[in-house]
Parts: sequence; C-alpha cells; structure tokens
Amino acid sequence: MRKGTPGDPRGLIQDAFRIEGITPEACRSIFLDWALGLPDNVDARDEIGKLLQIHAHEKEDHPMKGILRDGLRRPADARRRRSRARAAR
Repeated sequence: MRKGTPGDPRGLIQDAFRIEGITPEACRSIFLDWALGLPDNVDARDEIGKLLQIHAHEKEDHPMKGILRDGLRRPADARRRRSRARAAR
C-alpha cells in the first residue's frame, strides 16, 4: 500500500490530519519536517496549495490547515531574509 500523495510522499501531513487533538505546535513541527524533505526543484508554495486542496474536506479549525495557510504567506519572506544574511558574509 502506497502512503501519502505526490506532494506528501511520506504521508506526514496526511497523518497530522488523522491525529485527534493534535496541537498547533505539533503541526508546525510536522510541517517543518515535510518542508525540509522537499526536493530542491519543488516549489513549496505550489505543494502547499495542492495539500490544501487535497485536505479541503477536513475541519476548518484543524491546526494543520492554519499552518498550511501560514506556509503560503511566509516562504517568500523567509527566503529573502536568508539571502541577505548569506550576502553579508
């Protein structure tokens, strides 16, 4: 049996939605693990959008939905800060 989806091959995000009573902190940790596992040539924002579509049927107040939505807003800013820090070296 194949676990996950193309954007979540290890099933991390899928599993987070199945954990009853999961906290936002745990979801952030799972999200970070998922993001660090993405190949370099994959646009994280595109994958997050796909994951939100796949999990659209989940409860709106599930903490992972909020984390995924935050992920759509934050990557560009984080990348920019990182680039400046490296340029200063």
